[in-house]
Amino acid sequence: MDAHPLETWHRLVRTQDPSGLDALLADDAVFYSPVVHTPQLGKALATAYLSAAFSVFFNPTFRYVREIVGTSDAMLEFEVEIDGILVNGVDIIKWNGMGRIVEFKVMLRPLKAINLIHQRMGAMLQSKQGA
Repeated sequence: MDAHPLETWHRLVRTQDPSGLDALLADDAVFYSPVVHTPQLGKALATAYLSAAFSVFFNPTFRYVREIVGTSDAMLEFEVEIDGILVNGVDIIKWNGMGRIVEFKVMLRPLKAINLIHQRMGAMLQSKQGA
């Protein structure tokens, strides 16, 4: 992978194109959802959750408001308005030496936002399973 994983992530978010996730995620990637108790193990599940998130989160109000970046991980704070609710959260991303994401964790606030996202993500994931 040529580009830095954060550059690639920001490009995918900017273009709202989840098709690049396959190249960005490691085969053993783990996704931690703010509303699902167990970690989602493997590229296929991580891709499914992140693809659903593209549909739920990325509207014109979505924006990253702060980044804290280390050598192999980053914390990206975001804000987005969904159905009149201001959702505030962080993406905590860790990548390997090959520049592939091995861990993606999402944390959200406030509780009203968590409940909304739980409902929306559940519906999105159900519709993808039925497809």
